[in-house]
Amino acid sequence: MPTYDYRCLRCETPFEASHAISEPAPDCPNCGGRAEKTILTAPATHGQMARGRELAMRSLLTSRTNAGSNGHGPGCSCCAPRTTSTTKTD
Repeated sequence: MPTYDYRCLRCETPFEASHAISEPAPDCPNCGGRAEKTILTAPATHGQMARGRELAMRSLLTSRTNAGSNGHGPGCSCCAPRTTSTTKTD
């Protein structure tokens, strides 16, 4: 059964409710006022999909932490320390 996000029109309390799409919006659990659906959010992930997303997010955070000053990954040529080469001429 889908979960919907609601906001009370009277007290503006946000809440979630699970019900069939054909059912009317529930009343606010806080004040009993009328509620309306808020903008739909991404569906919740469970099990293997949630684990995959968690690993992907962790990977992104790690690469940003290790990124150079330009936001590129470690070892890129534009973020690598500059070395000056001296050539000896006779």
